[in-house]
Amino acid sequence: MDTTVADTLIGTTIDGRYRITGRVARGGMATVYTAVDDRLGRTVALKIIHPSQATNVHFVDRFTDEAKTIARLTHPNVVAVYDQGRHQGLPYLVMEYVQGRTLRDLLTQRRRLNPVEALAICEQMLAAIAAAHRAGLVHRDVKPENVLVAEAPSGGIANLVDSVVKVADFGLARAVEASATDDSGTLMATVAYVAPELVTDGHADARTDVYSAGIVLFEMLTGRVPYDGDEPVEVAWQHVDNDVPAPSSIVKGLPTVLDDLVAGATRRDPGARPTDAGALLSAVQVVRDDLGAANVETALLRQVPARHPAADATALVPAVTSMFPAAGGDRPTWARLPEQGRTRGQRRAGPPPPTGPGGLLGRFTGDRRQALIMAAVALMVLVVVGSTWWVTLGRYTDTPQLVNMSRAQAEQVVAREGFELRIADGSFSENVPKDVVLSQDPVAAERIIKGGVVTLTLSLGPERYPVPDVVGMELAAARGEIEGTKLKVKEGTGKYSDTIPQGVVISTDPKVNSPLKPGSTVTLVVSKGRAPITVPDFKGKNINDARAQAQQLGLNVVEQYKDNDQPRDQVIEQSPASGTGAEKDDEIKLVVSKGPPQVAVPDVNNQPCQDAKAALESQGLRARLDFNPNGLVRIQNPAAGTPVPPQTEVVLTCA
Repeated sequence: MDTTVADTLIGTTIDGRYRITGRVARGGMATVYTAVDDRLGRTVALKIIHPSQATNVHFVDRFTDEAKTIARLTHPNVVAVYDQGRHQGLPYLVMEYVQGRTLRDLLTQRRRLNPVEALAICEQMLAAIAAAHRAGLVHRDVKPENVLVAEAPSGGIANLVDSVVKVADFGLARAVEASATDDSGTLMATVAYVAPELVTDGHADARTDVYSAGIVLFEMLTGRVPYDGDEPVEVAWQHVDNDVPAPSSIVKGLPTVLDDLVAGATRRDPGARPTDAGALLSAVQVVRDDLGAANVETALLRQVPARHPAADATALVPAVTSMFPAAGGDRPTWARLPEQGRTRGQRRAGPPPPTGPGGLLGRFTGDRRQALIMAAVALMVLVVVGSTWWVTLGRYTDTPQLVNMSRAQAEQVVAREGFELRIADGSFSENVPKDVVLSQDPVAAERIIKGGVVTLTLSLGPERYPVPDVVGMELAAARGEIEGTKLKVKEGTGKYSDTIPQGVVISTDPKVNSPLKPGSTVTLVVSKGRAPITVPDFKGKNINDARAQAQQLGLNVVEQYKDNDQPRDQVIEQSPASGTGAEKDDEIKLVVSKGPPQVAVPDVNNQPCQDAKAALESQGLRARLDFNPNGLVRIQNPAAGTPVPPQTEVVLTCA
């Protein structure tokens, strides 16, 4: 019979109000469910602490106090806490349900984000953490898994710049604040984002969160974390011993201002970092604004032809300054106004005075004017011709062929040709492998401005959806979970179960996590509850009695015989076990004893009777001597070779 363990909370109502409809995730300290608030008719997220944590009185008290604090922390970028309580002794939180994905999910799909998207997400993330810092809270576990990217007001999350970002898991921040390790000695922070001071002395303050936020920004820009290793402790100590590398050393072409921003946030000395998330937020906002201005200036300058033959066809203006710079100076020469090119004395000096009576210069005024006009006309012709050439031909080149290349190959070609690369949201393909270029914009051989943007759409591979893990869910919740993944649901034949309540999913066909095409059907096997017949205990009974009792209950008996020390025809084993539920016509397997193995009577005729007796007893038989015990065996009964049970008496007639 099936013994799958169900999640008993699915379908239950907590505190007479929150009806749990499904499980979202299970973490190290708590499990998160989706629930419907029957009182207000809205979907919420319900986080219940694991029983292993409920025995820690210090943890529970901290957790309860933190829930009250977060409930008062109203901020659009913080996952709101609506309610808190206890269910069967386990503390729980009722929180805002955010429709979207985690930043981890986005990075898994896209690997990295462009600088504008990364700064947009970082800005909202820091706004939430800054609100907590103002309230005296330290998050301690800032990482992509705790950053939720909700649907943008325009719909979807394709445009990350317009998406709403919310930070979660403040509810566990202060609960673990008193110790840097849990009961098992494990560091209470994800080692990829842990601040050095948390590793060395367990101390955490607002600057600890600043460091972790800097690591998250580094990962968004580069698609990887700065350190890795075989053991968590090895990764943790790299934060203590090494400076975080510059993002531009990994992704070529990133502005140095982003290097400065990450470096400032991830100083190993906490005193060298911004004092809290609010200070880092101000720096991020300045960089984000400056990057936007630089993009506009660059686009304008690309319309101006170079003035020198050796110059590049386009000029890039470094309009962004670092948030942690040395003191600046005057404008560079290329950015000075006309007056800046002359000394102060030259600016005060007027035009040269006329010479001679009546002004010698007047004699040549007409000739000079004519020469100037001719020169101006010639210059205008040159400008028009040069500008026409530049606008129509000079600033353009052909777009390279990138379709069917791998992402890495396309990146190399784009970098070599000097183009800017953008990766659009991918598309599914049954024929093109994952991360191979499906399409490009502009298409191959199309005219494009030198240094322009080439947008690639990468294949996501065949569109497949894994069968959700709905085992243990009630039928309605399982149906909703599966239909939300572009799959169809079919209720299969029910199955009796001694352990799974009626109406709860026992198994799926195909199995959980099997990849399916959109529109494929998942068949659910749902429990019918306990079977109506209780299997009796047949062991120790005679097979004839056991057979009659089973047939009376409507069960079919399958018999198997084997040698055994128990008496012949006695039931020694049964399957299923007694007390198990069964339905009519189910098979009951009974193992029946054939009795002890038989012994062949040895031939002792014409042997001395005493020797014959000893021979029989050595075979596990008994001997009886008739007439002359000291004579020879003349007759034996049973006869030689007859199979008999052990301890059978053999009568010897001696004479």
